Amino acid sequence: MSNQLNIQLFLEQLSESISSNLFLKASLGNYQGNEKELKNIYVRRVKIKRVDMLSFNYRYKTRDIFKNLSIADGTDLIKNLISNDFKICTLFTTKKEVIIEHGKKGLISLRERETVSTSKPNLAHDKEKKRIIKPEGKTYLQELKVTDQEGNVFKNSQDKYRQINQYVEILSSLIKELPNAKLRKVVDMGSGKGYLTFALYDYLHNVLGVKADMVGVEFREDMVQLCNGIAEKSAFNQLRFKQGSIDSYNTDSIDLLIALHACDTATDDAIYKGIKANAELIVVAPCCHKQIRREIEKGKVRNDVSFLTKHGIFLERQAEMITDGMRALLLEYFGYKTKIFEFISDVHTPKNILVVGIKGEVSQQKKAEILSQLNDTKTYFGIGYHHLERLLKEEM
Repeated sequence: MSNQLNIQLFLEQLSESISSNLFLKASLGNYQGNEKELKNIYVRRVKIKRVDMLSFNYRYKTRDIFKNLSIADGTDLIKNLISNDFKICTLFTTKKEVIIEHGKKGLISLRERETVSTSKPNLAHDKEKKRIIKPEGKTYLQELKVTDQEGNVFKNSQDKYRQINQYVEILSSLIKELPNAKLRKVVDMGSGKGYLTFALYDYLHNVLGVKADMVGVEFREDMVQLCNGIAEKSAFNQLRFKQGSIDSYNTDSIDLLIALHACDTATDDAIYKGIKANAELIVVAPCCHKQIRREIEKGKVRNDVSFLTKHGIFLERQAEMITDGMRALLLEYFGYKTKIFEFISDVHTPKNILVVGIKGEVSQQKKAEILSQLNDTKTYFGIGYHHLERLLKEEM
């Protein structure tokens, strides 16, 4: 047989194994191309957002790269790969193995051998995780239009479902650093429609067995009424939502404070409430940093980084770093161990910064050093005041 005919026969068997659900995987080896350190490519079938695709794992010497393609595009890519740079490819199905190989004198051979496999095609995406919040039997997920009555996640809610689980996963690692006895009251400042509030309550009560009281604070009355209704339907008896702004919410008892995407100084208001209540854990995802940006623009101080702050987009990023850096310093002044890290939440919100404070101890000497850093930072950038520092002035 000719080389082209053998390639065509191989591709026909590949397509047939996929359409009949017999395809297990394909392995391409003996790479002879020009891409440095590429060793092999492994191909498997996956289902992503309910669409069948082929996932290509490019195996390099020190890293792996994944690419997901439609069945048609993936098949065309395999044709190109086995026609050129990869000199051997093995197709694994539940019934047989089919091998196509470049031999001596440029000849391409095709052979197969029968196999008995008990494996079944696995369509799970490699990047799928076991979700902390399961979709089945969750009244709140149904009421929030994330799942249907059978627990199937709606197609247009896949990103939201992943985001909920990612937030809870992040919080779970932080919560586990706290003694259970110190987690009696949780407050979600700016709870919105309550996606995270409900999920966190579910996780605390039904996964960890921590029977904490939980409050969602939200300015919009309609959201408060909606969420209280869902809490009642879900039999979440220790969860309630209250109408009001973050700065107007008064409590002297908070163990875990959360504020996600509270705009500009509302994040400072939330941190202030947490510090005042001696919260064991404070977690905020800041949104907008207008207050410090206005201070920098007003001060117009010329310094070593003036070439950055004269450009709008650079000034915006500089203001973000300064604002959150000073927030971390102020948390440390009051004895919190801080963590700041970036995470990906979903396709619509590419990147977020989490500022985390875990209650600890601080020496007077360290406090003096922090005050000096804060003052030096304000002088350097021409900042008259930081909103959180102003709120905490009496305590400092």
